This record gives sequence, C-alpha cells and structure tokens, in this order.
Amino acid sequence: GYNFEAVGLSRALVAEFFPGMASRISGIGLSGIAQKVVEMHSDAFSSELTPLPVGGFYRYRAGSERHGHDGELIHILQKAVNTESYSTYKKYSRGVHSLGPIFLRDLLDFNPDSPPVPIDEVDSITAIRKRLVSPGISLGALSPEAHETLSIAMNRIGAKSDSGEGGEDPARYTPRPNGDNPSSAIKQVASGRFGVTAQYLNNCREIEIKMAQGAKPGEGGQLPGHKVSFQIASLRLSTPGVMLISPPPHHDIYSIEDLAQLIYDLKQINPDASVCVKLVSRSGIGTIAAGVAKAKADVILISGHDGGTGASPQSSIKYAGLPWELGLSEVHQVLTLNRLRHTVKLRVDGGIKTGRDVVIAAMLGAEEFGIGTTALISMGCIMVRQCHSNTCPVGVCTQDETLREKFTGNPEKVVNLFTFIAEDVAETLSGLGMTSINDIVGRTDLLMQVSRGAAHLDDLDLNPLLVQSDSGTYPARCTLKGRNEVPDTLDARIIEDAKHMLEAGEKMQLSYAIRNTDRAVGARLSSLITRRWGMKALDPGHITVRLRGSAGQSLGAFAVQGLTIEVLGDANDYVGKGLSGGIIVLRPPVSSPLESQNNTIIGNTVLYGASSGKLFAAGQAAERFCVRNSGAQAVVEGC
Repeated sequence: GYNFEAVGLSRALVAEFFPGMASRISGIGLSGIAQKVVEMHSDAFSSELTPLPVGGFYRYRAGSERHGHDGELIHILQKAVNTESYSTYKKYSRGVHSLGPIFLRDLLDFNPDSPPVPIDEVDSITAIRKRLVSPGISLGALSPEAHETLSIAMNRIGAKSDSGEGGEDPARYTPRPNGDNPSSAIKQVASGRFGVTAQYLNNCREIEIKMAQGAKPGEGGQLPGHKVSFQIASLRLSTPGVMLISPPPHHDIYSIEDLAQLIYDLKQINPDASVCVKLVSRSGIGTIAAGVAKAKADVILISGHDGGTGASPQSSIKYAGLPWELGLSEVHQVLTLNRLRHTVKLRVDGGIKTGRDVVIAAMLGAEEFGIGTTALISMGCIMVRQCHSNTCPVGVCTQDETLREKFTGNPEKVVNLFTFIAEDVAETLSGLGMTSINDIVGRTDLLMQVSRGAAHLDDLDLNPLLVQSDSGTYPARCTLKGRNEVPDTLDARIIEDAKHMLEAGEKMQLSYAIRNTDRAVGARLSSLITRRWGMKALDPGHITVRLRGSAGQSLGAFAVQGLTIEVLGDANDYVGKGLSGGIIVLRPPVSSPLESQNNTIIGNTVLYGASSGKLFAAGQAAERFCVRNSGAQAVVEGC
C-alpha cells in the first residue's frame, strides 16, 4: 500500500503507474504533465527572471503564487470588523471569490431548485452563529491575550472555542466581574496529553480527541522551545525553553476499541460533556468515521489541509493533508449508507472564510463549521507567516512579552466577524430558497461543477463529491438531542454509597468486588469531587475505595487528590490514565502463589498523561509504562 495519494492525476495514469493508489477526482494525464514541465522549463530559463525569485511559495508576494489571503483582502476584512461594516465585509467576500480557483469548492456553484424566500424566514443570525466554532489553536501557538480573546468572543455569542493542545490557565474557569467567560467551551485531548487534568476536563461543554492535525497529518504536535515560556511550561508541566513534541499516535489508541475506551473514560470524568473526534481528510476516512460513530462519539471533525498552524516549522505543512471537500463528502456518504449519520454531528474546518464556504460545506454534509485563520486576522493577524519563530509583529502568535504588548485584538472584532459570516450564510440560504442550514445538510444535488476556463481544471471530476447516498428510513443529518450515553460503571454504586462524603465531606472507606468489565473506576467519583471541592482541596486518603478482583481498563483514570484506590488482584491497561493527584495501590491477593517481582500485575500504557499522584504496584508493568508521565510518582517491580 501507499502512505500517500494522488490529487489531480488522471485515474488512467494512476492505474497504470501507481496501481492501487487512490485518485478520487482524477485530473491531468501524461500530456498535461508534459505541458507543465515545459512551462516550468520556460519559466526557469526566462530572460526576465530575477536570479533568485522569492516565488511566494510560503507567504504572499505580489505577482507570485496566489494565496487564499493577500494583503489587500486582509486590510479590507480588518476594516470591516473594526468599523462594524457589513458592506465592507461583503467587499472582502467578493474579493475572496474573485481570486480565481484555489480550492476545490471554487470549482462548484449552486444549483438551486427553489425560488428565493424572504430573509426573515431564514434561520436567525443567533442560531447560525451557534454552529460556528473557533478551532483548536493552542495556548502556546497563540499568545495568552489572543487565546483568551477568542474564548470570550465565542462564549458571548453562544458558540464554542477550542482550547487546542496544552491546557488552559485555571484562573480562566471563573467568569470575569463583567460576565465574560474566558474558558474555552471545547477542551482538546491530544497525544501528548499536555495540561489534561480532571479540572481541565470538567470545565467545558465538549471534549475533543485530536487524532491528527489537518495541516500536517502524520506528525504530532510541535511547539518550538522559544515559544515555551515559563507560563506555557507551567501549564504543560514541562521545562521552559525546551521543544515540546506530541507523538504522532496516542499511545493508548492502537485500535478503534481503544478509541472507544478513551471516549468512555472522558464521558465518565465529565458526565455532561459531549465528545468530538478530530480526523483529517484522506481517502478511507469514511470507514474510520463509521468506527468512530460506533464508538459513541458525538461529533466528528474533518480537518482539511488548508488550516494553519501557529507553531510548526514550514517544512511540516507543505504537500501534507488533503482538501476537506474530499474527506467531508466521503464521511457523510459512508455514514449515511451505514445508517449512522443521524447519530453523530459532522464538523469541518480548514480555510473556511465566508458564508459561501459554510453553505457549500453544509451541502457536502457538515452541520458545524470551524473558522480559525480568518478569526485570527480579525484580531490583527497580518499573515506574515512566522508564527513558528515567536516573532509575530502584532502579538497574536508569540510568547515574547514585548511583542504581546502590540496585540490590538478584542472580543468585539471577533464577534463582528462571526456575525458577518452568519449574515452572509442567511443571505445565501435566502437566495437558494432555503430557510435553514438543516434543509441543506448533505444536499449535494444543489451543487454542480463548473468550468473555470482552464483545461487542467476541467480534467478534474468532482462527481464523487456530489453522490447522493441512500439513508433509507433514517435521517441524513444528526438528530441527536443530548449525547450518546455510555453504560454506567462501578462508580454508580460508589457514588451512591459515598453520598455523605460528597455532600458533607465525611471521610469514608468503601469496599467492593471488581470484575474486568468494570472500567474507568474512580473517574466519575473524581468528577464529582472536582466539581464539589476542586482537584487539590482534599487531603490524601480522604476517601479510600478497596477493591478485590481483576479491574477493567482505565482503573483510576483522572483520579484526584483525596481519592485512594486499593486493589487486591490485578488491573488491565491504562491504569492511572491522566492521574490528577490520586493514589493507586495494587497487590496480589495474600493467597496468591505467584512471585510479584516475576509477574505482571498491571497492563499497558500505565500513567499515560498523568500529572500528579502516586502509583504503587507489587508486580511488573507491561508495555509503554509511564509514557508521557508529567509528575506522578510510581513504584513497580519491573516492566
């Protein structure tokens, strides 16, 4: 098999020279390639060429390669949000769509089947804004001021901002005196588990599992050392000035069942939050998404290659990822065919700028829409593309205190942007004769491919994106009202028995038999302790839960200070995952003839992402012991 795929090469050419490789939308053949080579040769030996042209490959340069945002458009957008001028925003929108074809959606146009309707019959601006999301951009990639401004703005309009990887200052969990809420509504859990604690996970409406990043799939997160300030290091429990790299895989996810276990764990530590799984656009993503839906996720995010990254080197983001149009359409089609579409929301991000982009994304299957780079521009970003160097001249993507003082963004500007985009969506829906985004989700029959007057573009076949899948008797969009619930664990009994401790703070000791079907024991109890007293308020051993038997996966996941779990027996994988101050003790039964130092008592990936607490195991640990442990203490007899 291949670890890459073709975009824009004809199916015949790929079948002949790369048999088995995916090329969903076809494209140019040998003659087209030959023509391109001749053009490049002519450019290289042109007498008018400067000796070393910049070319505009990484950043916009006048007269060079086109980019989705040029300097003039950036200034128009910033003028619009600064002056609250929708007419200026419309000038920006027209400018974006007059750049010529850059994205696959630029080769699509609307094919309405109804006459226009009055705009007052369309979804309200408030309702549309709630579908918009500020995608995951970490505190580290962004300056603290920019990160907080996004959160406040999105909370003001009832929408959601995503914390990105790396944690969040707990001081932001408390609303400001003026009523502003600086806490991100979505908390991200990435492969490095930086900053992921019980407190972090209990201060959100949604938890996002980032499986990969649209701008650079296949690589883990990366924050250069010069962006790891004392504040960032304290939140991530690391060392200032040292580069932080998240591994490409989650080391507790090696199968779809492992992903289902993490979803289960997160729904135990926060009984109110929905869980989103972030995937990146690629061929075969539909099959993966079907597994994610069966694993009880509530939202699936399809991230495209055009999304930005405020931390990674430039070499990481070129020739990586695929357009979200390809991944989104495949996911919607596969989920619909498998009668799963109604159980999960689809969200998309990666270069979405205007209402037209939002409407096309909805027609390809999305219900929620992430707008990141454009939101940063509204706060002052001028796209100099040196985010990774910590030298952002406007204070948006830097940890340098002098440069941070140059930040001029505020929540009002971000609110203006999302209001303008919502108005744009409403006007587009009105012109199409539709009254709601719900009416156009998956309606690819309202789209058609159009010619842009270039042979190499006309060779593309976008019909695979426009396939209408049969949903049978099931809805072709999400009808979920709450979240996909998971079964209760032993914690349900523990919480009932610990009522006096949870209500009045009494010290308690409880005992139970445990089986390997009892998973994530201690997580739900830790959630209630965190919400009642906080993660560090109780003394160690305030409540002790003694268990006898073989514990299931994720024993003591996210256990907080004050909770001690003692097991006479053994435990499966992920013991102490995300441990947040609790104590876990495992011993073999007194009657066991086994020698503890020669036998395994706990499974794989113990203390993954732990931040504090203690583990004592009278026996050996299995593979990946203490991978990404950031502060817990552990004693075992071998691994």
